[in-house]
Amino acid sequence: MPAITVDYSHPVEDALDVDGFTRALHEAVVEIAAAKPEACKTMIRYDNLSAYGYEHRADAGHALVQVTIGLLPGRTDEVKARLTEATLELLGKFIPPQDGVTLHASAEVRELDASYRKFDR
Repeated sequence: MPAITVDYSHPVEDALDVDGFTRALHEAVVEIAAAKPEACKTMIRYDNLSAYGYEHRADAGHALVQVTIGLLPGRTDEVKARLTEATLELLGKFIPPQDGVTLHASAEVRELDASYRKFDR
């Protein structure tokens, strides 16, 4: 059960190819972490309150993107690192450069806690 969250700030909302990125990310999770396609679920969250350093938020000179991928336990550190690197490469592909904007992108693959539960209806 990959539980994927993508948080991003202004001005990424105009540049991010959400459909292309999530499809490619799901494919990477299936290929690298042996997940099932139907198990891949991604929540995309836009944050208009992000801040960078001491700069005023309205300056829009920095864009923040954080991808978190939660997997059930059992993947090696190597698999998690490969998936993190693939995620960053995909962000670079699906968020084109914007004049005057520095993109700060990060990714993390973590194991879901033993208390994790879900249901579908």
